Amino acid sequence: MDKNFQEEQFTGIIKFTPPLYKQRYQFVKDLVGKYKPKKVADLGCADCTLLWMLKFCSCIEVLSGLDICTSIMKEKMHRLSPLPVDYLQPAERSLTVTLHHGSVAHKDPCMLGFDLVTCIELIEHLEESELKKFPEVVFGFMAPSIVVISTPNSEFNALFPGVTLFRHPDHKFEWNRVQFQSWALETARRYDYSVEFTGVGHPPTGMENVGFCTQIGVFVRKHPQTSESAQSEKPTEGVYKTVFKAVYPSLKDEKYLQNAVVSEVIFTAQIIKRSLLDRVMSEHEEYNDDPTERKCKFQPSVNCFSDNLGKLVVEKSMEPFVNGHVVYIPLTTIFSFPKVNQLCGTFEKLCKLIAGKVTLSSDGSAVMFNTEHENEEN
Repeated sequence: MDKNFQEEQFTGIIKFTPPLYKQRYQFVKDLVGKYKPKKVADLGCADCTLLWMLKFCSCIEVLSGLDICTSIMKEKMHRLSPLPVDYLQPAERSLTVTLHHGSVAHKDPCMLGFDLVTCIELIEHLEESELKKFPEVVFGFMAPSIVVISTPNSEFNALFPGVTLFRHPDHKFEWNRVQFQSWALETARRYDYSVEFTGVGHPPTGMENVGFCTQIGVFVRKHPQTSESAQSEKPTEGVYKTVFKAVYPSLKDEKYLQNAVVSEVIFTAQIIKRSLLDRVMSEHEEYNDDPTERKCKFQPSVNCFSDNLGKLVVEKSMEPFVNGHVVYIPLTTIFSFPKVNQLCGTFEKLCKLIAGKVTLSSDGSAVMFNTEHENEEN
């Protein structure tokens, strides 16, 4: 028996492992991993399961779903909302998820500009009039770089007990491989796409002649869309109704980037401070003296600062040091840490983002911590 299915000995019912719908969604996810699209639309998104899986793909910045049935979308669309952890740890990429109510037989400008469009088990639910309009809407108007269409293979139906015509009561038709490939090749020719055929759901050993349970066509546009063709025949008004929209927190947003940088700077500075104070305490125990008096070991020159601590000038080349109950940690030291460096990019950006958010020395070159209360507690 093939590893992708199990046949129950007594009932004769074929079970796919993993389930067939998961195999279809994994196929799309693998395709996303290969082509790295930034904008993906799922037509006939139903309960939004595929969109939920795709939101974890780091290359995707825009996800859009379309379905004719709002009730099905609304049942599970909450899964597409940001979680608390998304705000605590914003991703580097931006991500916007939108759901629309409408028909794939209608054109709407909100569906323009996508890199990948998926139509998973959709076309067999379309009325004849809708199916006729479908190619022009998807391949002619939307014209994405890649289109993935999956549909049942009627030749496989003979292996399902009790299936006499269609697998689902809402199916308007189910094509065999010749019918699907004929339609797909003509559509690809008309709109200047290439198409390759594959599928998921292997048949039992010895019955390979029926083909995959789900047949899939992957369409790739042969030539980049020109600006003229992209602008032609765009409707001025949308016909879809937006039922859901979520904008995820991102480090590309200055507000979230600032919060992340400030948190990382404070965290890094606390680590350096603790290490420095441990060294001071160790020296104190070794020499049995007052650690607040042992300044010279942690500062390069007494000429680096004046007696007036309010006017203290900390050179950017200095190491972290303790002066009385105050710890000074140069920003250059903090900036050298990989996470801070990665978040800010430049030292100037670091200074700009933490201005007014972190306690700094008078010249703004070092983070300051007052340890007086810490000493009292200890």
